Amino acid sequence: MKITELLKKDTIILDLQSTSKDQVIEEIVAKLDTAGRLVSREGYKEAILKRESQSTTGIGEGIAIPHAKTNAVKTPAIAFGRSVSGIDYESLDGQPAHLFFMIAASEGANNAHLETLSRLSMLLMDTDFRKTLIEAESIDDVINAIDAKESEGEEEEEEVVKENNNDLILAVTACPTGIAHTYMAADSLKAKAKEMNVNLKVETNGSSGIKGKITADEIERAVAIIVAADKQVEMNRFKGKHVIQVPVAQGIRRPQELIEQALKQDAPVYQDGPDSTAKKKAEGNSTERRGFYKHLMNGVSNMLPFVVAGGILVAISFLFGVNATDPNHPSYHPIAATLKTVGSEYVFALMIPVLAGFIAMSIADRPGFVAGMVGGLMASVGGAGFLGGLIAGFLAGYIVVGLKKAFSSLPPSLDGIKPVLLYPLFGVLLTSLVMMYIIIDPVKAVNDGLTAWLQGLGTGNLVLLGLVLGGMMAIDMGGPVNKAALTFGIAMIDAGNYAPHAAIMAGGMVSPLGLALATTIFRSKFTDQEREAGKTSYIMGATFITEGAIPFAAADPGRVIPACVIGSAVAGALTMVFNIGLPSPHGGIFVIPIVSGNPFLYLASILTGSIVTAITIGFLKPKKQKESYKVEKRIA
Repeated sequence: MKITELLKKDTIILDLQSTSKDQVIEEIVAKLDTAGRLVSREGYKEAILKRESQSTTGIGEGIAIPHAKTNAVKTPAIAFGRSVSGIDYESLDGQPAHLFFMIAASEGANNAHLETLSRLSMLLMDTDFRKTLIEAESIDDVINAIDAKESEGEEEEEEVVKENNNDLILAVTACPTGIAHTYMAADSLKAKAKEMNVNLKVETNGSSGIKGKITADEIERAVAIIVAADKQVEMNRFKGKHVIQVPVAQGIRRPQELIEQALKQDAPVYQDGPDSTAKKKAEGNSTERRGFYKHLMNGVSNMLPFVVAGGILVAISFLFGVNATDPNHPSYHPIAATLKTVGSEYVFALMIPVLAGFIAMSIADRPGFVAGMVGGLMASVGGAGFLGGLIAGFLAGYIVVGLKKAFSSLPPSLDGIKPVLLYPLFGVLLTSLVMMYIIIDPVKAVNDGLTAWLQGLGTGNLVLLGLVLGGMMAIDMGGPVNKAALTFGIAMIDAGNYAPHAAIMAGGMVSPLGLALATTIFRSKFTDQEREAGKTSYIMGATFITEGAIPFAAADPGRVIPACVIGSAVAGALTMVFNIGLPSPHGGIFVIPIVSGNPFLYLASILTGSIVTAITIGFLKPKKQKESYKVEKRIA
């Protein structure tokens, strides 16, 4: 399949009007949507922003390749946008980006599609090709340039590793979506190795599978391995070898330095340990989620679908009546009882075991999963609740890490039974013993004490708690502070105290709703794209998706974030003043009818906070001025 079968005239923008990263993403996403390539414009944009949050796709040299693989894509496609004057895209080299290729891959994209998308990223490594695209005078010129470049490419020769070479370097490249950076990093490393006359072989872990898989013999002969990856790759095979682990973008930007470092064997020897993923950032990059937070978020993110599904089922059951699930009440309805039973007794029952299991898996890979699940189940059944599940996850993970080290001296012939027998057996045994005799009772006492303390708080203290929890939801809009508040609220629901989560959900809804209101009331202070995004923010806010405010916050954090925090804090405090409780951990406006207390006062709390945010933003933001930009022929 040719690139131009995916890149069509109706997905090309020769003269981008955007002046910022968020705007260019919005503009190109809109182009794909208008061309009919998307199922959900907002769903695809959310996937693009999620990929950007992991690391910028502005790879430098004037190129940005935002990309996502999601079921929000109807038809695999490529969109091209060009800005001759350049746009600040937070690129790795700090320079403006001129060429933007947005890759839209559907969940069911076949190998032919994925390989075509990947081939585009390789072509962009050619300086002359980029220059041709910059100088193209029409859409037809762009299409013809890509066709010409693709047709001149010879079949990639199969890599042949020289048998008697003592300087063999191996490399593995991988990115979360596996359709762009994976292959660009591979191409960059190969080109530089050829220039330096170095024997190098690259294994790519892309969406279409592993290619050029490294063999055990090659690993044995290699002087070092470069792992340029932002997702999990098979690492234990490199035990005992010098391994350089960097983000995939460094494979694109710093191939010579990495190869020289490998030749000098200037890298630690990899040991079979808890972190078998290649996600370690280059030294000095503080944005990487490490340690405790990374493991916690792995558990929380995998638990949330259970929280949402169970919460919505319980919420629907209450729509039949507050007492409709009670067989002894006149309003009893069997469907309501079934929904509540499934939601609370089955789905919620898995919530804590799943949390613990995935925390343990993050720490110790798959061998830690079963011990974590069992520990989480014991915490749930034993009354240790959410806090007990957290402890169980970390406990199980590090116990299995210890077992790996303890069993590392066993004969190699037993390697096959370690993950299926030894790790699960001893991991479950040790985790369950510690949970049963050391953890559960004290943690249950802490949970009971915290619940009693919250129930005994006076009105003034509750208002302060609501103020803090509501504000936390808006500080980073889906980041660690937001998730800390959300985690606390879910723990309180599990303990039977519903007031904190009412404040949390109200605070989480306010940011996108307040911004949506601001774009409606103060239209002159927002761009066309922002006003369009404001319409979607109504829906995202109403359904408790705080992340709907992120594009606005990223474009103007100094004004937007304080305004959101103020409004969200007001909403959280008001829910406490009105003595509102919320038994469902998710659902937005759909669960307002089931709150304990007056649902109209709960809705009033959310609307008041949203209005406060909108007015604050309207006061802080200046009117948008139309600026003229001088277009210069600047070549990346």
